[in-house]
Amino acid sequence: MSSAVSLRSARASLAFSCAGHAYAHIFEPIFFIVALVLPGELGLSYEEVLALIIAGKLLYGLLAPLAGWLGDRWSTVGMMAVYFIGLGLSAMGVGLAQGPLSMAVALGFLGMFGSIYHPVGISWLIRNAVDKGKAIGLNGVFGGIGPALAGVVAGGLIALSGWRAAFILPGAVVLGTGLLFLAMLAKGVVVESKADRKPEPAADRGETVRAGIVLSVTMLCAGLVYQATQPSLPKLFEERLGEFGLWAAAGGVTVVYLLAGLTQILAGHLADRLAPKRIYLVAAAIQVPLLLGLAHASGLGLLLVAVLAVSFNMAGIPAENLLLSRYTPAKWRGTAFGLKFVLSFGVSGLGVPLVSLIRGAGGGFETVFTVLAASAALVALAAWQLPAERDRGGVPAAAE
Repeated sequence: MSSAVSLRSARASLAFSCAGHAYAHIFEPIFFIVALVLPGELGLSYEEVLALIIAGKLLYGLLAPLAGWLGDRWSTVGMMAVYFIGLGLSAMGVGLAQGPLSMAVALGFLGMFGSIYHPVGISWLIRNAVDKGKAIGLNGVFGGIGPALAGVVAGGLIALSGWRAAFILPGAVVLGTGLLFLAMLAKGVVVESKADRKPEPAADRGETVRAGIVLSVTMLCAGLVYQATQPSLPKLFEERLGEFGLWAAAGGVTVVYLLAGLTQILAGHLADRLAPKRIYLVAAAIQVPLLLGLAHASGLGLLLVAVLAVSFNMAGIPAENLLLSRYTPAKWRGTAFGLKFVLSFGVSGLGVPLVSLIRGAGGGFETVFTVLAASAALVALAAWQLPAERDRGGVPAAAE
C-alpha cells in the first residue's frame, strides 16, 4: 500500500471512527431525556420507563467481545459497515415503537448493533494512528459530543415534533453515514489494514497478566460511575435547577458532556508524553470529592461540579485505552476491547437499575453519588497496582 493511500485511509478511519463514537453515545442519553415524557405516553412510572433500556444496555456490553472477535478474525471495516447500518435502522425502530414491549425490543437491537463500535472502532483507530493517545483523545471528544448533542437534539425535537422524532431523525443520519461509508469502501478511500502504522514493543507475559487483572477491576468501577451518572443527571437537573423542567435537564446535560468531552484532547496528549498509569490514577482520585459534592450540590454549583466530575471521569478514558492497547497483542486487540466493554458497558450497565433501585427505596441521589464516589476510590487504589512504566518507544512500522 502506498504511503499516500495509507495516509488517506488513516484520515478516513479517524473521521468515521469519530462519527461512530458520537453515534455510539447519543441514543442512550436521548432515551433518558425522552424518558422524562414517556410516563405520560406509555402509562408507566419513571422507574418502569428506565427499565425498558436495561436489556439493550446489557447487550451493548455483553456482545462486545463477539463483535471484537469478528473484527479481528473477519473484517474491521466490514463490522463498521454493519454497525452504521444496523444502529441507524434500530434507532428508527425505537421511534416507531407502539408500546413498552416493542420499545424494549427495539432498544435491545439498538444495544446489539451499538456493541460493535467500541471493540471494533477504537481498535481500528489505534491501528491507523501514529500518536495513539492524541487520536484516542480526539476520538473521545466525539464520544462526549454524543451525549452533549443528545440534550439539544432530544429537547428540540420533542418540542417540535414529539418524542418519536428524537429517535427517527438521528437514526436516519446514522443510516446515511453507513451508506457513505460503503461508498468510500467501494472507492478504496477506506481500506482494511492488519498491521499498526506505529507498532510498540510487546509487553512480557507477567505484565500482561497483571495489567489485565488490574484493568478488569478499574474498568468495571469506572464504567459504573459513567453508566450511573448518565441517567442520573437529567433527573437531577430537573429536580435541582429550578422551574425550567425539561429544558433544564436537556441544557444541563448538553453543557456537561460538551465541556467534559473536550478534556479528552488534553488527556490524550498527556498520555502520549507522561505515564498513562499516573494520569489514570490521578483522574480517578480527583473524582472522589467531586462525586461527593454532586450528592449535595444545587443551582449553578451543581452544574459546575457535574462538569468537573464528568470531565475527570472522561479524562481517564484515553489513558485507560492506551494501557489496554499496550498490554494486548495487536491481533487480539479488538477482542480485548470487547472484553473491556463487557465490564464498562455490560456489567456496569447495572448502574441504571442501581439508580432506579436506590431511588425506589427512598435513598435519593445523595446515596447514588456516595456509592459512585466509593467506586472511583476503588479505581484509584487498583490503578496503583498497574505495572511500572518503562520506555516503550515505537518500533519500525510494518510494511503495508
